[in-house]
Amino acid sequence: MDKKILIVDDEQSIVTLLTYNLEKSGFQTEAAFDGLEAVEMVKENDYDLIILDLMLPGMDGMEVCKQLRQEKIEIPILMLTAKDDEIDKILGLELGADDYLTKPFSPKEVVARIKAILRRTNRQTDHQSFSKLKIGKLMIYPERYEVQKNNQLMSFTRKEFELLYYLAMNLGKVLSRDQLLSAVWNYDFVGDTRIVDVHISHLRDKIEADKRKPEYIKTVRGIGYKLEEPLK
Repeated sequence: MDKKILIVDDEQSIVTLLTYNLEKSGFQTEAAFDGLEAVEMVKENDYDLIILDLMLPGMDGMEVCKQLRQEKIEIPILMLTAKDDEIDKILGLELGADDYLTKPFSPKEVVARIKAILRRTNRQTDHQSFSKLKIGKLMIYPERYEVQKNNQLMSFTRKEFELLYYLAMNLGKVLSRDQLLSAVWNYDFVGDTRIVDVHISHLRDKIEADKRKPEYIKTVRGIGYKLEEPLK
């Protein structure tokens, strides 16, 4: 069955361009032209991926992304932005977008990014054979995208969960920032490994008793990070 993609953009020319190239590549497509319409369509239909423009009337792309993730709708999101602004990119990723492209873009690159995101999503589903992972006081439930600490449910963005899960699957192994970018974001942020540091900081805020003296996520200077069982 063909993968179904929702294109969310208020520019008809962009929607037409993406529709033509995606359907030519074997995808099914539907379109929404503002944020509110997009949210309603996502709630009423099954999509494999959303292409989401940042600048939308009514409800912008950031708010759409935030609302979907808050409602535990974990459909992969490729965010489009006319802004070449690092803050917007990082904020979009922190809110739960899986990748971003800056306009103007090549339709071939859009198709390549979509295929990469879907491949990674499928791999993660295939790898979720563990019903749960216990590390110290943490209990990770891959199939439910949930984490508990001391039997209390914790709140994570999609990317925070995926980063923690990848670290947990490589318990005790030192992973470089580039390795984490490749595995979790599946995209080469050229020279921009700060997105990893930002997400590590957020994870420590949530799982560590004292983030200045982390027991779980350890920094290995000059290399990257590793997840360990706490000593106590």
